[in-house]
Amino acid sequence: MNDTVSLQQENQTLRDQLAEQDQHLQEKDICLKEQSQRIVELEELLRLFNRKTYGASSEQNAQQGQLFDEAEAIDEQDSGDEETVTVPTHSRKARRVSIPAHIPREEIIHDLPDDEKVCPHDGTALKRIGEETHEQLDIIPAKVKCLRHIRLKYACPCCERYIITAKKPKQPIEKSLASPGLLAFVATSKYADALPLYRQSEMFKRSGIELDKASLANWMIRCGQLVQPLINRWQDHLQEQAVLHMDETTVQVLNEPDKTPQSKSYMWVMTNTGATPIVLFHYANTRRRDIPLQLLDNYSGALVVDGYEGYQAVCDQNTLHRLGCWAHARRKFVDAQRVQPKGKTGKADQALAFIQKLYAVEKQAKGQPPDERYRIRQDKAQPIIDKLKAWLEKSLPNTPPKTALGKALYYLHKQWPRLTGYLENGLYPIDNNRAENAIRPFVIGRKNWLFSNSVRGAKASANLYSLIETAKANGLNPYDYLKRVFTDLPNAETLEDVDALLPWNNNVNAVVG
Repeated sequence: MNDTVSLQQENQTLRDQLAEQDQHLQEKDICLKEQSQRIVELEELLRLFNRKTYGASSEQNAQQGQLFDEAEAIDEQDSGDEETVTVPTHSRKARRVSIPAHIPREEIIHDLPDDEKVCPHDGTALKRIGEETHEQLDIIPAKVKCLRHIRLKYACPCCERYIITAKKPKQPIEKSLASPGLLAFVATSKYADALPLYRQSEMFKRSGIELDKASLANWMIRCGQLVQPLINRWQDHLQEQAVLHMDETTVQVLNEPDKTPQSKSYMWVMTNTGATPIVLFHYANTRRRDIPLQLLDNYSGALVVDGYEGYQAVCDQNTLHRLGCWAHARRKFVDAQRVQPKGKTGKADQALAFIQKLYAVEKQAKGQPPDERYRIRQDKAQPIIDKLKAWLEKSLPNTPPKTALGKALYYLHKQWPRLTGYLENGLYPIDNNRAENAIRPFVIGRKNWLFSNSVRGAKASANLYSLIETAKANGLNPYDYLKRVFTDLPNAETLEDVDALLPWNNNVNAVVG
């Protein structure tokens, strides 16, 4: 009996040891899988980093032409097998540049010497029968001149007590040597051409003019303050639009209260589409939801933004219809595609093929009235959306969430109601490219001037970027428009005077254009 009990106890001990070893092996297996998955994630990050650092920045997919009609076909295979795609080489022919007709022409005539205007065979005088022309584009560097304002004075010759002096129009910066044209030139060079002020200072030195960087910076701050009435009117105008686009990017401000020089501040942008486009920049020291709440306080239309959740507060408070951005969703699948083995296709390509089809529908609907665009989307885009939804639900559970593909699928899943919201109205856009394109000049300029020195400078930059980009959006020459604003705005006395300087105003177009 004791032997039986002893054997049972020994048997149970062995079972417990086997169970413990089995549990240990399972935990080790899970740990190995997690390590393996982590290695895959890190390898993806390394490939993506190298691609972004050393590769081409374009998101164009070299394989998308072949995959454009193959999303469903790949999805049907969906066996996990990789497929090699051969991409044919191609060349691009350079486009010949022609000189526009409005450029003034200066004729330089090349003629034969008199002794060569006779026939060498019989000595007969030659007769002109035509000409050959060749045009070159020439440029005259900027010329500096001095505008000397002379105010004539008059007095009564009888009483000699009445003296009057002719008035001079108010200047953008009183008692300054900067004319409206000079201020417009400096602002356009910096905010349209991304030319930092210290470089402009060196350019002026070549013309014999000493203008230090500090003076130029002070002028830009004063100009930014001058145009605030126009900025206010544009803010009012944007509140009346059916659809608005918003985006934000970082900016560094060195001397900002309660913040270190290394901390991030933000430049926000709002814009619209249509016959009266406006691009409005706004500086803020934070990315918190307070900013869109402030900027969209009275707005009640549709808002197109990326996935940043800071916009949701204003959408909830004002019951705005929030729309997502298919360009952002596409970008994440491009990242996933870039970390795939070279020459292979996979789920990222499938998603890109679906999205490319949606953009093909938009291309077909472009230029159509909203009701027709809505009909085209319902007929052609909705079926693509349905297939993409089914593919997403099938792919998401089987994809590790921390991989590039997993992140792209999760973003698509989380943003799905916002991304598909554009189908509800022909006025709604498919993406937020309008805001991204509007903010890009600021991002390019930031690479050159790197930071703003003060909050006043950052706010002035926001206002002047607004004028530059809005002028461009309305087909105006930025320099001409700024010169007109800097000339007339100081003398504006009524709201009508300010509105006369709106970029779509016929009077502005007639003078500036």
